[in-house]
Amino acid sequence: MDNRVFVISCPDYDQSGEKTAELLDMMGGMERFAASGESIALKVNLLLAARPEDAVTTHPEVVKAMASLVKGRGAAPLIVDSPGGGYRYSPKTLEKTYQKTGMTRAAEESGAELNWDCSHQLVSFPEGRLVKRFEVITPVLDADGVFNLCKLKTHMFTYMTGAVKNHFGVIPGLSKPGHHAKLRDTGRFAAMLLDLTELVGARLFIMDAVLTMEGEGPMAGEPRRVGLLLGSTNPVALDAVGGEIMGLDPENNPVLVEAEKRGLGPTRLRDVDLVGIEARSLRVRDFKGPSTYYAGHGLGASPWYVSLFLPLFKNGMSVRPKVDEKKCAACGICVKACPMGAVALKEKRHAFIDDDLCIRCYCCHEMCPEKAIELRRGLLYRLIRPAGAV
Repeated sequence: MDNRVFVISCPDYDQSGEKTAELLDMMGGMERFAASGESIALKVNLLLAARPEDAVTTHPEVVKAMASLVKGRGAAPLIVDSPGGGYRYSPKTLEKTYQKTGMTRAAEESGAELNWDCSHQLVSFPEGRLVKRFEVITPVLDADGVFNLCKLKTHMFTYMTGAVKNHFGVIPGLSKPGHHAKLRDTGRFAAMLLDLTELVGARLFIMDAVLTMEGEGPMAGEPRRVGLLLGSTNPVALDAVGGEIMGLDPENNPVLVEAEKRGLGPTRLRDVDLVGIEARSLRVRDFKGPSTYYAGHGLGASPWYVSLFLPLFKNGMSVRPKVDEKKCAACGICVKACPMGAVALKEKRHAFIDDDLCIRCYCCHEMCPEKAIELRRGLLYRLIRPAGAV
C-alpha cells in the first residue's frame, strides 16, 4: 500500500477550492481517482446538525471543492453520511443536517447531489477479523467509488477521529449504539472500524484539518485552527499523521495499535512518506486532548488498571458523564444514543444517567445538541491522571 501522505497549507476555508485542487494535483490529479460517468460517494462527517464554524463536521467549502473536481472529471458526486447514533437515518434528519452544516449550499454551488436514500443493506464480510456482517447505507454500496472526506477531531472514546473512524458513518444512525454495546473497549471497537474500512474500500482520503477540534470531541470540544489539508490513499498512514498533529502517541491510539497488530501501516510518523511538509512542522503546540486520554504513564496505561482497579473503582477512577439539568432540553437524543439503556428521561424534564449501567462510551455526551452532558473526573482519576493536553 502507498505510504505517502500529502499535506498542503490552507490557512482558511476561503482558499479551499484552490488548495484542494493543488493537493489533488500533488497526488496525481482527479483522473487517478475517478473516471467519466462514474458515481462517486463523498463520505463526509455529518455527526449532527452543527454550524461549520463549530468544527464538528467536514467543512462545506472542502466538500464543495472536492465535488467540483469530481464533476469536472465528468463523474457524478453524491454527498452522503448517516448522522450519529441518537438520530434516525431519515430524510427529515438529513434535511436539517444538510442545511445547518452547509452541505445544501455546497451541493448547489458545485453541482453535486445530496443523498436522500435512507435504506441500508446487511452485507456479509467473511474477510473481517472481528465483524463478519455489517449494516451499510445503500448509497455507499451503490456508488462506483467512495471518497472519504474526514474531519480531524479529538474523540472521547477513541481519542481521535480521522480517516478510519469516519467510516462509522456508513452504519445507519440507530444501529450505531449496538456496536458500542457489543464492543465496549477501545481495542475491539478499533478492530471493528478497521474491518469496516476494508469493506468500504474508499479510493481516496482527504482530511480537513484547517479548523480541527481539541478537548472534549467529537462534538463538545473547542475549534482549533491548524490550517492544513491532507490527502492519502492509505487511511492508517493518514491517521498516523493526524495523531502527530495532535500529539497523540501511537501506543495510545487504539486504531493504530490494532492496525499494527494486523500488519497494516505505517502506524508511526517515521515510516510515513510525507510530501509537502517536514515532519517537525506537524505537531501543534499544547493541543488539548480529551479528558479520557492518558499519555501512557503510571496506572493509567497498566493492564492492572484495566483489569483490576477500573472495575473495582469504576466511578472514582474514570470520567463520568453527568447531566446538567439546567441545560437539558429533554429531547431524548441521549436516550436513543445510549447502547446500554443507561439514560432515561426523569419526569420528562431532564435526562438521568444510571452510573451502574453506564459503560463510559460517551455516546450521550457525543450526541447531545445542547452540550448538557458534562464529564466529571472521579477523585482517584484526578489524583492519578493529570488533566490537560495530550
